[in-house]
Amino acid sequence: MDSSTLPTQSNMNETPTNADNLAPKSLSENVVPTNSVHGSTENENGVQTIEPNAIILAEALTDKTISWQIHNCKITKKTITQDLLLPFLYHYDSLDESIKAAYPLTPALLAQFNTPMTTHEAATLIGINKDALSDPWHVKIIGSLVVFSEALQLAVRLHWTNTGKETQQVYTKNEAEAVVAAFKDWQFFGRVDVLYKNDKQTLVSIDEQQSQPESLLTINARSDYQQLLPAHALAAIAKLEADKADLTWFDKAILARLE
Repeated sequence: MDSSTLPTQSNMNETPTNADNLAPKSLSENVVPTNSVHGSTENENGVQTIEPNAIILAEALTDKTISWQIHNCKITKKTITQDLLLPFLYHYDSLDESIKAAYPLTPALLAQFNTPMTTHEAATLIGINKDALSDPWHVKIIGSLVVFSEALQLAVRLHWTNTGKETQQVYTKNEAEAVVAAFKDWQFFGRVDVLYKNDKQTLVSIDEQQSQPESLLTINARSDYQQLLPAHALAAIAKLEADKADLTWFDKAILARLE
């Protein structure tokens, strides 16, 4: 995943549609403000501590021994088209190397590098037959899902997409192949909402990129979803992305929704 597709704190506030992002029926759909997520307690030396039997959110989400289930995996936004314009440089870069050698870049072509245009316009500018250029599929699909454990009484709402860019350009024969190709490297992004109903065991989130006291949050048990602070959402997503290849239930659910 290149840096342009990484989740940032600026897109953490994406709000899912309430009616469609339901947790399991035994869990609640409401989201409470961020300030409902409180800091952990401190010991007598002022150092934050974690209870021995506490659940660490990111570690639990990537624990393959927990019986995680996926609920309400759905698509919230979908763009698949061949009609969008592309900067000239994208069209030129897609050419076969032999054509590039025969039609090298000139100062006039370089001046058009960032000019959006159709495939036909790019072919005319280069001076080649329009059939030498293919129309790419522009793919952008955003979705959400809820992963939950009945044993832990924990549900986490996550968001996923194929790219952090406006669209991903894919050169395939048809739309179905374009979607498959685009989702070879799908990713989690955006806000993370947590619903925790077990008041017998502490749930915490750790952000190792921050110093105390901000690095540790205790997520209180309650009947409503709680939106994680952006830094902690990023920490959870980073852990999920690092271990995603082993968490096959996510991949299976998302690819099934795309079919």
